[in-house]
Amino acid sequence: MNNYNPQKIEPKWQKYWEENNFFRAEDFSKKPKKYILIEFPYPSGEGLHVGHVRSYSALDTVVRKRRMEGFNVLFPIGWDAFGLPTENYAIKTGIHPQKATEKNIANYKRQLKSIGLSFDWSREINTTDSEYYKWTQWIFLKLFEKGLAYQAEIPVNWCPSCKIGLANEEVVSGSCERCGTPTEKKILKQWMIKITAYADRLLEDLEKVDYLDKIKSQQREWIGRSYGTEIDFKLENSDEAVKVFTTRADTLFGVTALVLAPEHPLVASLIPKSQIPNYEEIKDYIEQAKRKSDFERTELSKEKTGVELKGIKAINPVNSEKIPIWVGDYVVATYGGGAVMVVPAHDYRDYDFAKKYGLEIREVISGGNIKKEAFVDYGTLVNSGQFSGLTSKEAIEKITNWLKKKDLGKKTVQYKLRDWVFSRQHYWGEPIPMIHCLKCGVVPVPEKDLPVKLPYVEKYQPTGTGESPLAVISEWVNVKCPKCGGFAERETDTMPNWAGSNWYYMRYCDPENNKAIADFKKLKYWLPVNWYNGGMEHTTLHLLYSRFIYKFLFDIGVVPTPEPYQRRTSHGVVLAEDGRKMSKSFNNIINPDDIVKKYGADTLRIYEMFMGPFDQTIAWSTQGVKGVYRFLEKVWRLASEPIENKKSSSEILRALHKLNKKIDEDLEITKFNTTIAALMEFVNLAQEKEEETGKDVIEKLLILLFPFASHITEELWNKLGHKESISLQSWPKYDSKLIKEEIITLVIQVNGKVRDKIEVSADLSEEEAKALAISREKIKNRILGKEVKKVIFVPGKLINIVI
Repeated sequence: MNNYNPQKIEPKWQKYWEENNFFRAEDFSKKPKKYILIEFPYPSGEGLHVGHVRSYSALDTVVRKRRMEGFNVLFPIGWDAFGLPTENYAIKTGIHPQKATEKNIANYKRQLKSIGLSFDWSREINTTDSEYYKWTQWIFLKLFEKGLAYQAEIPVNWCPSCKIGLANEEVVSGSCERCGTPTEKKILKQWMIKITAYADRLLEDLEKVDYLDKIKSQQREWIGRSYGTEIDFKLENSDEAVKVFTTRADTLFGVTALVLAPEHPLVASLIPKSQIPNYEEIKDYIEQAKRKSDFERTELSKEKTGVELKGIKAINPVNSEKIPIWVGDYVVATYGGGAVMVVPAHDYRDYDFAKKYGLEIREVISGGNIKKEAFVDYGTLVNSGQFSGLTSKEAIEKITNWLKKKDLGKKTVQYKLRDWVFSRQHYWGEPIPMIHCLKCGVVPVPEKDLPVKLPYVEKYQPTGTGESPLAVISEWVNVKCPKCGGFAERETDTMPNWAGSNWYYMRYCDPENNKAIADFKKLKYWLPVNWYNGGMEHTTLHLLYSRFIYKFLFDIGVVPTPEPYQRRTSHGVVLAEDGRKMSKSFNNIINPDDIVKKYGADTLRIYEMFMGPFDQTIAWSTQGVKGVYRFLEKVWRLASEPIENKKSSSEILRALHKLNKKIDEDLEITKFNTTIAALMEFVNLAQEKEEETGKDVIEKLLILLFPFASHITEELWNKLGHKESISLQSWPKYDSKLIKEEIITLVIQVNGKVRDKIEVSADLSEEEAKALAISREKIKNRILGKEVKKVIFVPGKLINIVI
């Protein structure tokens, strides 16, 4: 018998699958379709990592099983290659982003193929291909046409070192992802996408999809819909008012201050220097706030700070009290209008703020002990004028109606969701297809002129002006206006790396189409995606953006369904063996190439599924990898040795069918680790009872193992004399009669009343059941000294002792 040699076996079968065009999906097949999707990788300079392998291996297992079950499966792959990481790499190494991308993709492709994943490579896409991003630009034009793309001057994250604007996702713990410099706020004119117009549908349609509860919760939290009251606090001796949104109008009599965001327009424009004794203090405070990210400012554990606007008061509309106004950086302009009312007795944050700065703490909802802490629950109103005695729920309604009659407030809805900042002052991204004309204003590039290609430039470093490096390429920037023919300039901002990843799964349906995103009939056949898996870090922004873009395309008749993904799951992070994040600086990175080279792809893939619950963060274990390799060696020995034409025992057959059932059930709920454990347990049993394990069982075992370890099973299947690939076999169906539960719960009754329960063997006889029942303490006490008239025994269910 030859020893197990994955280094010899695996390239052989990978070549076989590729040369024979295995795994290609067929448009409009008569078979039922399944579209299974992984998040396409960003081809960074570091290459594929073991986190990728965890997701890809697990979904590949599902895909291979689906094909064996008779489905026409689309399992595509591509590259999400525009964006900041590659530009950072290019600046650091001096390798042009385009060349770096080509090199990185080639490496990733080699690695993916070495793992033997069953992707349909004929549908490969690349977001940096102009024939691809032509349609990314087309989507932008359609958004502009429908009034959903617009320009606005807004505060953005600014890196004073790199001299570029950064998206929120490019700021890590308040610092620039590129260089680590603390960011600050700067006002820049940006392209915006009006995702807020779809906020309600993005929320409500979560009921139509099968997402993990935690994913739905993250989506809801990010959108952050709140029903409440908008209240006008008029300024003393002024017609101006501060508008405040609150969900707790019942606490309005407890307001003892207002706090404004440093960016609030009142702070800058309505407060003349002469009225503010502490003007310089406020100015310094605002400058400090500019140097903080929104994350730093709103972090719950952070101590709240502020400065009073001395000399300025607001009027509480329900009791006409004059209350102080403060500026506080924990309030941000992007939510609730940038102003909050301070109710110290009934809000934890306000309570701490009031204690720190000596503000009055006034109880208006009974039920707590405000000397010790804030009482934040609902209750009965006190110290609230005509509304005292009402419940919180009643008071919210009545106070809001009272404010409305006085024209001082109204019911309203607020969202945490903000419009999407779409501009990037980077080089490596899709050009925004807009032209600026002095005469005509902003003019879209005609569709016939798409794509607007990203020019190849030698200098792609930031300019330091706040503009993209494209701004200095005069021969590219200067164009004729499509409307009037006069002098005009191209938009020089590029799109974010989210742009190309919002619709990529549609392009897989028809990747060669040069007349549309994809043929509508093909989209109708393949969509929605049946199962989409990705990282938890992408279950807010990417998932939300792609759902929004898809819904927009549905509204204009481009796609066939209201939601793009039927099911969404997520996987946990793979940590290094020391329990830390894998990092070059820690010297603890696990390279998949090293594992494949030493132990083989099948070992790597099975270990990644076996290492722990799929959705949890798990640390790498070299010992675990070795254990999986030993398991595959057992499979090799079991299936390689000559097998006599003998019949398998009932015990082995029962165990095999139980294994079949276990895989069927656990794979659907992403319990990949328990399916591997069950496979290992069965192989141990088959090895122990080798004389009772026939060829029929070995062959079924190989079919059940194939989705998990495709190379070794192909080889062993071939060694058993089969000419046809194991991947073309039908998935086995377990016999439910054969795997009746061996252990059942026997109910023990005395005179028809349940007195005890016990787990017993399913084939327990009546005599055994009787002896066991009367030996139980709970039963002994009931029948002691009494005559047993008869025993009623229902096999597999109960025994009733009649006394």
